[in-house]
Amino acid sequence: MTIEKPRHYTAFAGPRRIVSGPLADVALKTKDVIESGEKDPVLILDDESSHVVEVDFRGSAEDVLQRLKSRGETPGTPAPSSPRGPGRPKLGVVAREVTLLPRHWDWLNAQPGGASVALRKLVEEARRANEAKDQKREGQESLYRFMSTMAGNLPGFEEASRCLFAGNKAGFLTETRAWPDDLRNHAETLALCAFDESDR
Repeated sequence: MTIEKPRHYTAFAGPRRIVSGPLADVALKTKDVIESGEKDPVLILDDESSHVVEVDFRGSAEDVLQRLKSRGETPGTPAPSSPRGPGRPKLGVVAREVTLLPRHWDWLNAQPGGASVALRKLVEEARRANEAKDQKREGQESLYRFMSTMAGNLPGFEEASRCLFAGNKAGFLTETRAWPDDLRNHAETLALCAFDESDR
């Protein structure tokens, strides 16, 4: 059984960071802030993807936690598993449809171990070869999503976006320097995965 590392989240009230941590902790602290009369819009973001996470704050703290638990989003609660189809479920192998031309099937079937083994090897080789590139792309997408959500109206947003996708790390840091501290710090943390060592 694969154990996934816990996901972390960050809540913001306008440009101000409220709290970071597991979703249950972040949700309860955010609920307190909202109920204290916070005037700025409050958002909770997934730290990995920068997607906005919807939380229903109605009722008591226990009500909020119970709704999160029903979504499989509290500590110690495994996410609901999807129904398994054909394959080798104990090994994590799942059967899905693949559409190929006849010559592709002929080549795959001629490989040692057959089509399934050959396809798995090809996928693993491609994953290893593109791992750094894929991580950078995902990092860029997450950072841009955060910037669009939280800093889209700030000075330097357009220029910082261009620097992000051009691999211009120095330019990105320059364009975001005047942003509110919490937004800039969060953007710089996300930038660790959005730029690589060759980016200047």
